[in-house]
Amino acid sequence: MAVGSTGSAAEWWDAPVGTWIRKNIQYILIPFALMAFLLAWQALVVINRYPTFLLPTPGEVAASFVENWRNGILARHLGITLVEIGLGFSIAFTFAALVGYVLARSPLLEKIVSPYLVATQAIPIVAIGPLIVIWINTGPLQNALIAALITFFPMLVNTIVGVRNIRHEYRDLMHSYAANAWQVFTKLEVPAALPVFFGGVRVGITLSVIGVVVVELLWADRGLGFLINFARGQLDTPLLFATVVTMSAMAITLYIGVLILERCIFHWRRKV
Repeated sequence: MAVGSTGSAAEWWDAPVGTWIRKNIQYILIPFALMAFLLAWQALVVINRYPTFLLPTPGEVAASFVENWRNGILARHLGITLVEIGLGFSIAFTFAALVGYVLARSPLLEKIVSPYLVATQAIPIVAIGPLIVIWINTGPLQNALIAALITFFPMLVNTIVGVRNIRHEYRDLMHSYAANAWQVFTKLEVPAALPVFFGGVRVGITLSVIGVVVVELLWADRGLGFLINFARGQLDTPLLFATVVTMSAMAITLYIGVLILERCIFHWRRKV
């Protein structure tokens, strides 16, 4: 009986369902890990009898999340933060791609400009921020520009590395077929640099979230960062946790969106 049971289990494990489970075990375990974390959190609060303002239970955080989502508070501030992230990321993406390509094609210009680019990254954002606030009197654009400054450099570096890694033999082959500059750019440089460039995009989308929220924490009167400050001032810890959960879910969703776009593009390239 035991031998038969063992054989049946082994057959089931080798079946399509078992194979699928083995391949996706890391994703299957995610909800179980989350459940274990929430149970440990609940036990910590109950055992130590923490007051709500110090550490709320997962249930209190969930109730605050649902309540503030229904009354539109979380949705409104989330929308503002998303607009600022989209604007800042778009600015950084555009300039990183353009400037990175130019610098990659001109090593001499890169040597001249690089010290200034590195210097901009060495200056703390809290030092540049007040200047941008003085120069630009529009809240969303202020926050977007500061987020763009934070996001710009990683994508710039990846653009330069991606274009520079293209082998000279491939360029010579394109020229041997009398390819013009536009054909070299679209048929060789862009496809070859995309994998490295998307690595920078993944870092950039994460940094844009961090940049916008940090700016909102410092001086904004709207957005998720502002809502965190408001909840902290009111000692509304469940709202603070609910806002952090919303921010985390937003960042994960944006990152997954970039991954899906990357896989779709590379899947199309493999078909071609």
